[in-house]
Order: sequence, then structure tokens, then C-alpha cells
Amino acid sequence: MGYTVLYFVAFWLLFESIFRHRLHSTEFAVLSHFIALNVFSLVLTVFGLVLAIWARVVLGKNWSGHVTFKENHELIMQGPYAFVRHPIYTGLLLMFLGTALAIGTLGGLIGVPILFLSFWIKCQQEEAFMIEHFGDQYRDYMKRVRAIIPFVF
Repeated sequence: MGYTVLYFVAFWLLFESIFRHRLHSTEFAVLSHFIALNVFSLVLTVFGLVLAIWARVVLGKNWSGHVTFKENHELIMQGPYAFVRHPIYTGLLLMFLGTALAIGTLGGLIGVPILFLSFWIKCQQEEAFMIEHFGDQYRDYMKRVRAIIPFVF
């Protein structure tokens, strides 16, 4: 439940700031808008979208909106799962960050770490299930591959 509340708070901050930004132009912007930032924001957003879709396709029938095991559940470690254990969350975070940078409002920027925390909490729950189901195979995978940010975290 905790991760869900944080998730909605992060999205409310982003979308509320988008709505306010559109109503008041740049009044609430904390980042200056220049072409390089806009291009970088677009690249982050598109890369995040492609990553999330790729991860979802690779996950296939193992995907679920809730933390649960499917019949004949497999441990997927190829494709984007070779770089991060939770690439869908990574993709969503990149899309959120790209959007927050593009609008440049404080609310959107504050939402990024809140969304990260939400995903981190959910990752802990998912990984407890994965360890319970896959045991040492998943523990070894955890040692080799970072959770959300490749090579970092």
C-alpha cells in the first residue's frame, strides 16, 4: 500500500505542475528551457518508453500488474533484464524524469525521487517473492545485475 500512495503522490506532483505550468506559462518553472534540455528530455522519455515496452515484451506471459506467480513462471534474465532486474520501472522513471525536466517545475522534479522510492519499495516486495520461488538462482542474479539503475543501484 505504501508504494501505491507514493506512486500517486509523484504523479499528482508531475501532472499538477504540468497543469499549473500551462496555465501560468513559465511562472512556476525552476529550470530554464533551452533546446539542449528539451532534446535531452525527449531522448530520455523515448528511451524510457522503448525500454519499458521491450521489457514487457520479453517478460511475456510472466508479467502481472500485481506481485504474483503465474503457472510455469520463469526467471527472465535476457534482454533488458540482463542490465537491470526491473527494467519496466527503469523505463517509467526515465519517462517521468524526461517529462519533469521538459516542464521544469519544482513539483515534477520533486516527484522523481518520490516515484523512485515507490518503485524501490515495490521491488523489495517483488524480490522477496522471487527469492522464495527461485532461491539461489535469483540471489545469484541479484549479485550480477543491479535493481533499477544499471551498474549503480
